[in-house]
Amino acid sequence: MKIFVKAKPRSKEERVEKIVDMHFVVFVKEPPVQGKANIAIGKALAEYFGVSVSSVQLASGFSSKEKVFELF
Repeated sequence: MKIFVKAKPRSKEERVEKIVDMHFVVFVKEPPVQGKANIAIGKALAEYFGVSVSSVQLASGFSSKEKVFELF
């Protein structure tokens, strides 16, 4: 399943907001440096969907705020 994410790094709190169907905004505390925010977004999505972190993979948008994650 593909999840479309708008990343909001350096937020005061971590949360996942659903916009429509498979479109989400994910707020994380980590900065967008060396993939730290991407890892945090993956963990937040795993917790939100109740799956393991290894089941969430970044498909595209490594250096963009618009990302696509895949859940297995």
